[in-house]
Amino acid sequence: MDGQQQRKALSAAESALRALAAGETGRARAAAEKAASLDQVGAYGGFAALVRCAAAEIERSGAVTEGTRDALRDALGPGPLAVAVEELLG
Repeated sequence: MDGQQQRKALSAAESALRALAAGETGRARAAAEKAASLDQVGAYGGFAALVRCAAAEIERSGAVTEGTRDALRDALGPGPLAVAVEELLG
């Protein structure tokens, strides 16, 4: 495993969350796909699909639903990104 590549995946996942919070849905989708492609340990397996769902909700209603927000948090497991979900999208 390349630790540097996994750190880049983490950074891309964080960028996806920040983009969602800013309403930049295209950037969020791209960053989530990048996170998934760089991920070497399966930490972001369902993340890209959840970001696509959240982006669609933002485009449709201007906000991420509580269920999607919770699913994003749960998919990321305990740690700084789960906290970021609450801080940025809560």
